[in-house]
Parts: sequence; structure tokens; C-alpha cells
Amino acid sequence: MARSTVAAVVADGLARAGTRRVFAAPGAPTALLQAARARGLAVVETATVTGACVMAAVTGELDAAPGAAAVSLAGGAGAIAEGAAHAARDRAPVIIVSGAAPDAPLLAPVVKASLAPDAASAGHWIAHAAQLAMAAPCGAVHLAVDLDVAGAPALPVATSCRRPPMPAAPADVLDALAAAIAAAARPVLVTGLEVAEADATWVRALAETLPAPVLCTAKGKGALPDPHPLALGLLTPGHPLAARADLVVALGVDAVELSPAAWPAAARTAHVGHRPCGLLYRAVVEVVADIGLVIEELAPRLRGRARADWDVAELDRLKRALATPAAAGAGLARHRVVAIVREATPAGTLAALDVPLAAAWQAVAPRELLIPNGVATPGFALPAALAAALARDGRRVVAIGAASGMVAPGGELATAARLALPIVMIALDPDGIALEPARRAGVAAWQADDEAGLRAAFARAWSAGRPALVSARVGR
Repeated sequence: MARSTVAAVVADGLARAGTRRVFAAPGAPTALLQAARARGLAVVETATVTGACVMAAVTGELDAAPGAAAVSLAGGAGAIAEGAAHAARDRAPVIIVSGAAPDAPLLAPVVKASLAPDAASAGHWIAHAAQLAMAAPCGAVHLAVDLDVAGAPALPVATSCRRPPMPAAPADVLDALAAAIAAAARPVLVTGLEVAEADATWVRALAETLPAPVLCTAKGKGALPDPHPLALGLLTPGHPLAARADLVVALGVDAVELSPAAWPAAARTAHVGHRPCGLLYRAVVEVVADIGLVIEELAPRLRGRARADWDVAELDRLKRALATPAAAGAGLARHRVVAIVREATPAGTLAALDVPLAAAWQAVAPRELLIPNGVATPGFALPAALAAALARDGRRVVAIGAASGMVAPGGELATAARLALPIVMIALDPDGIALEPARRAGVAAWQADDEAGLRAAFARAWSAGRPALVSARVGR
């Protein structure tokens, strides 16, 4: 470890928590960045504070370890508050490190805590910050390190910076959950943001064993691959399948993901997740534990259960009826842009969207679709795609979003050009404003006015081997 200063102890705590890189906005504390590099953490410079926070949040989602953003409070806490609020909405573990400033208390509504480590307590507070950021519900923790404090000598402390494992579910609660599922004639599974890649195999096994159709939230897509016959799309208000269910089994669903109108209030609900279900619904059975382990424990308890009363042919007809129809005419419809890009990319491609078009992206694994909960942070798609490309080295990434956010002045186009990652940006661009800013930033750019033009432009952008943008002239 670098010389034992407060900054070095903070950097060491981040590394021991599993953090691999720090996203540094202009004016970020120099002492922390030097200590991070000395500890072996990559430092990625960003153009904006909000971009640094979004990239840290997406990294936290993908790495299951705290993302880290180093920022300056000199210009006020507004941009940091926006980034922290994004992390809170998306349940993303983030540690935001700044110098101390008088307006830091303004972050209080959107961070889980604002901590000020000193020389005597730096090891304790960075460990606490990492564990707090990762505790359900995940969110942002602010760490204020004054310039004078950062260089002060500090004693490293061997404190755990990792999230402790969740306790096992009690046997009687598992028995009650199994009994509720066994008694249901038409169970439906709903997957949410807490379902991790390791859980997906168990979700599929449960769905196929019952059998039960699976709905998902936007952030829960891919827990069962979208092409699977039992994957029936997004849980939206009035979904015809939800209305017919006599038991809804919520797997990793967080109340922040859905409006109350989307939940089938008439159906009994069982909840499995990392924390209690909250106010979205009242569960007849609630299991707070690791999702994959709960499903594994259900297997022997459901052995010999009568099969659910779902007609697979009927589910297939419903799945086809719910598919988004193709757009007519020569213009570009937004959902067709997403669908065409999906058709042109191989399995495993990651997509970052800041528009509500999740239904059009076919995901085959969790975390393949990166999309914000609720109202999107302006310009989310581009920094999210950059973070995903760094976190998933070797995986291709596309960013699809509003042109105004993608090429905003002072945004992350220059960051994309500097990092030279082979991401493809699709700007939904009715006014054609994206081409020139992209080219000025050093990003290859093409325009597409119809579906044939989009396919051709995307093929060129995909094979460019560097950041590339397609301006898709969608209708208003």
C-alpha cells in the first residue's frame, strides 16, 4: 500500500471492497487520485460530475462492488446530488469522495450517509462507507475528505470492506413459500433488479419446473432470456397475464422499479428478495435471503407438485400478440431503432438506454440492459455505455438515447473519444443535431433516415473499431 495517509487508507479500503477504478470529475481531490493509482486502481477522467457519478453507479451494478466517483464540491453540490439521486433510484452501490465543503449537507436527502474521516478513523469510515453502500437497498455514500486531512498520516486498519453474506432463510418460512406455490394453479414469476447473473439459472429452473410464465421489470430483464417461451415481457399496468394469476412470486423486485398501478393487486403475492417488500404490495409469504439459494431450497419441497394449469400454446399466442408491431412507412420509429440494433448485434451485447424502450431490447442474461429507474438522468446512455465497456472488457456495448443528452455541451463525447472504446452510440435525433458535435469530438458519425439506412450506418459504426455515432432521424 502507498504511504499511510488518510488518502492512501481510503484508496486501500476501496480496493479491498472490490472497487477496480475511480471515475474522476474535473477538480477531484488530487491526493485521492494519486493514492488510488498507487494502490493499483485505474483512474478514469470524465468531463462532468454527473457523468462520473453515473459511470460509478453502472460499475457498481455490474461489479457487485462499490463504484467510486471522485468529485469537487467547489461549484456546488447540485451535480453531485443529481448523480447521487441516480444511484439511489437505481439501487447502485456508489462511494462519492470529495473535499470538504460547506454545502455538503445539501446531499443529505439523496445519500445514505455523509461521512468525514480523519487521521484516527479513516480505516473505520471507508469500511463503513463500503458496507453501507452495498447494504440493501444499495445507494450512494458521500465521503468528505478535507485537503488538509487527506495528506495526514493514518494507521491502516484491517477492517472488512465487503458486504457480509445474507443469512439463510428459516426452514418454516421456506415451507410456507413452497406451500403457497404448490397451492397455486396459475403462478406467475416477476423478476426485478436484485436478480443477479448467478440467480438466473435457478429462475429458469423454477419457471420450467412449475411451469410458470415470467414477467420482469425493465431492470429485471434477462433473468429468463427474452426469447424463452415462458418469458412474457415487461410487467406493465393491465398486462393480461398478471390479471389471470392466482399467485405472483416476486423475485428481487424493489418498490422503486414499478408504479403501484403495474402490480396485479387482486393476486396473492409471495416475496423473495434482499430486503422486505415495502409498500408496493402486501406479501402472504416474505423471504429475505439470497434469491438463488431460496429457489435451490424450494426444489425438494416442490417435488411431486401437480403442474400449474397454464396452457403453453395459449402462452405462446399471448407472447406473439404482445410483440411490438413493425412500423409502417419509410421513416424511423423509436422502438424499431432499438429492435433493428438488437437484430444486428450478437448475443451478449450490452445496451444502455435513457429512453423507455426496454421492451424492444431482447436480453438473454441479467444486466445486459442498463436502463434507469423512473425519470432518466439526462444523457445517461453514453456514460453508462462507457462504464459498461470498461467493466465488461471484451463485451460490445451500444448506447441508445436522446440526441440532446448524448451531445450536450460539456458532456461525455470527448471522454468517449479519449478512451477509444469501440462503443456505438445511436442518437434518437429528429432535428439532426448530433452529427457535427460528434465529428468535432473526434467520433466517427453517420446519419440514417430510414430502416435500410440505419442498418447500413450501424454496420459501418459497428466495424469501426472505435467510438462511433449514428444519428437516427426518428419522428417527433
